[in-house]
Amino acid sequence: MKAIMIIYNQAHTEKVEYMLDKLEIGGYSLWENVQGRGTKTGVPHLGTHAWPEINKSVLTIVDDNLVETVLEKVKKIDAVNEEVGIRAFVWEILKMV
Repeated sequence: MKAIMIIYNQAHTEKVEYMLDKLEIGGYSLWENVQGRGTKTGVPHLGTHAWPEINKSVLTIVDDNLVETVLEKVKKIDAVNEEVGIRAFVWEILKMV
């Protein structure tokens, strides 16, 4: 099992939700109003007057065989508009109850 965290500009919300539905990923945790700054462009997403954009984050646990599919879908979303921003991170899940 792997944990995948996807952090994305809220403008990608519909695309991320569609991806999760199409891949039949039913279980996840969602955080809204996630603030931060990406390492590639360094543009802050802080939800302030000066930096009004804001992110969301989704964490899901999936079977190992689904990881590459999710990462490819995230790459495709990012390729449409790299300036908006979406990233995915994968962790090994050793145990869960």
